[in-house]
Amino acid sequence: MVCLGNICRSPLAEGILRDKTNKLGIPVFIDSAGTSNYHIGEHPDKRTVANALKNGVDVSKLKARQFKVSDFDQFDTIFVMDSSNYANVIELARNKKDIEKVELILNRIHPRSNMAVPDPYFGGEEGFQTVFDLLDTACDTIVVTLQK
Repeated sequence: MVCLGNICRSPLAEGILRDKTNKLGIPVFIDSAGTSNYHIGEHPDKRTVANALKNGVDVSKLKARQFKVSDFDQFDTIFVMDSSNYANVIELARNKKDIEKVELILNRIHPRSNMAVPDPYFGGEEGFQTVFDLLDTACDTIVVTLQK
């Protein structure tokens, strides 16, 4: 899961998908990262943590890190939150195989729409809930794929 700073959208996506796969006993490694180095080592934004907890998901212990080229080797799929994240990750790709791993997460619920998960950082509580709802629905679809 990749967003800009790895303190709002991507840690929330990581937490939601991890919660769902753990409950179903699906053995999968999930992580998140940011395309920037702004928040390396920081915990998620306090509003993200509060919203996640309100929805039954704990992301409080996650720490931000920056996306790196070796992530292409470690992960089968790299979900990004918006087209800017997509461009930044693709820029690090070494080959076509790396590029084929990168996908906008909302394409899982709105195929080929290339919709962005809105960044709630500068908004209010309702923005964080909107992001949670979008990512929760997308992660439901990802879980169905993982069960096959």
